[in-house]
Amino acid sequence: MQIASRRDFLRTTLRSATALGAAGSLAKLAEMSAHAAVSGNYQALVCIFLGGGNNGHNTVVPIATAQQNYSVYQTGRGSLAIPMNTLLPIGVGNDVYGLHPSMPEIQNLYNTKRAAILANVGMLVVPLNRDAYNQPGASVPALLFSHSDQTGQWQTAIPTGLGSSGWGGRIADQVQALNNGGQFPTITSISGCGPFCTGQSSLPATAPASGPVQLTGVLGSPARSQGVQQLLAFDNGLQLVQAGNGIVSRGSAEANTLVSLLPTVTIKTPFPAGNPLGSQLLMAAKLIALSGQLSLNRQIFFCQLGGFDTHSAELPAQQTLLQQLSQAVGAFYAATQELQVDRQVVTFTTSEFGRTLSPNGNAGTDHAWGNHHFIIGTAVKGGSMYGTFPSLTLGSENDTNKRGTLIPATAVDQYGATLAQWFGIAPGSNMLQVFPNLGNFSQANLGFLG
Repeated sequence: MQIASRRDFLRTTLRSATALGAAGSLAKLAEMSAHAAVSGNYQALVCIFLGGGNNGHNTVVPIATAQQNYSVYQTGRGSLAIPMNTLLPIGVGNDVYGLHPSMPEIQNLYNTKRAAILANVGMLVVPLNRDAYNQPGASVPALLFSHSDQTGQWQTAIPTGLGSSGWGGRIADQVQALNNGGQFPTITSISGCGPFCTGQSSLPATAPASGPVQLTGVLGSPARSQGVQQLLAFDNGLQLVQAGNGIVSRGSAEANTLVSLLPTVTIKTPFPAGNPLGSQLLMAAKLIALSGQLSLNRQIFFCQLGGFDTHSAELPAQQTLLQQLSQAVGAFYAATQELQVDRQVVTFTTSEFGRTLSPNGNAGTDHAWGNHHFIIGTAVKGGSMYGTFPSLTLGSENDTNKRGTLIPATAVDQYGATLAQWFGIAPGSNMLQVFPNLGNFSQANLGFLG
């Protein structure tokens, strides 16, 4: 391997981070049983980010409810309405809703009380209605409808500016004592995690769905390996370089751990072939299976499925994406059953925003605000809808602009805090360190977890 400069070396090593470090720890790990039981105190959160802004209007559809029926949806949705006879029915009390026809696995999980829906959730500063929204100086998130800004806000739970850490990372900070002696970080990015994964005191590991990639040319040469170790350990007094060395060393040690242990894991549950989210969730299942060897009682995973920015040709694009979501989630839940941790693992969806109810001129929709999300797991109080499903009458009290741009009825803070409390974060000051905006909302626990 030829490296033109130290900068090139750091870039190359950060990409493949596998070759060095932690030999003693790996020797101890290798002595452990490849099938050590998951701790009875174990819990995991699995975040699936639907990048681009999934259109919740075609994901969860009212068919016959006390407030509205399918015709209201159909009028607002126009040419993008899903035919009622193709929707997958689910019950919410005496009301009937329909899931997108590409989601039979999630329909089954919902109907067997293993999945719940949180309706019309989004980033808020304070509770808001249409009148307050239209007032000058209204307290609204900064730069609404911007992909990058709303992605950052969803992941940091900081609605009025930039946050240096994410709420996944801050949850990881709070549970470090439960992972005392752990051989791997609490939080793992499997697909391009943004600020969500970074805490104030804890850093994430990276575990690509394809598995760790070894640094070509180093492992085959003891002299090169020793030279790289010496280079990383050399203290030249430059803080930036030392920080870079630390990142490379941590990444190398973590990747070595995975290279050593992943071959010992067998997941028999079939995952959908050619499904990018399925591959990511299979890696999460393998790391859950290794939690005993890694001495981890708490784990957080970040996965991502992109392509939901459907300004045109929305119907075929969303059909494919929601099918991938449903099949991957169904397989992952079955894998948690295989590992006997289905009550200890909660999977949940997020997305930077929803989309307009009414179509644009390109058979697509535009950026909006509130959205519907799924929570999956045996610990979920499933077969129910939480939050408040909005009126789909254009120009209603939920609509900012007469196009079906929903004002969220539930805040991201409330969504995340419910997950965090189940995960072991106590209400009060500890929770406010994770969600500093939570005090602006009257209900901190939405009740969808037992």
